Amino acid sequence: MVCMGNICRSPMAAAVLSNRTAGWTNPRITVDSSGTGAWHIGQGAHPTSKKVWEAAGYTHQHKARQFKSTDFFTTDLILVMDSNNFQNVMKLADSQESRNKVFYLRNFDESLKSIDPQSQDYFKLEVPDPYNQSVEAYEETLAMIEQAVSGLLQELSHQ
Repeated sequence: MVCMGNICRSPMAAAVLSNRTAGWTNPRITVDSSGTGAWHIGQGAHPTSKKVWEAAGYTHQHKARQFKSTDFFTTDLILVMDSNNFQNVMKLADSQESRNKVFYLRNFDESLKSIDPQSQDYFKLEVPDPYNQSVEAYEETLAMIEQAVSGLLQELSHQ
């Protein structure tokens, strides 16, 4: 999971996916998150983000880190939150194989599957950054993430 600072959206998405796949053995899912920026390296999650995912019943420990080009070699799937993250991650991809691992998380939302990330509708695939906004903004972010993770899990369970 990748967002800008790795303290709001991507750790929230990691919390959802890791909790929902905790009992999976085939495929075994290992979840990590990172940010394309370096502002928050080593910090925990934003307090509101953590509060919202915990209120929804998810547990997750988090320490912010920056996305690196070596992540392409240790990761099967790279799920970004918005177009800035998409572009920043793609700039670090040195092969088509690496680029093929990168998707908007919301590409897996059943209601958004038909949207081409390269089209003018790409913005519909974005998870807006709730950084320092209201609790409701974080709750809306969580709802978007949960919907997309549900679609992702449905797809993974059919493979």
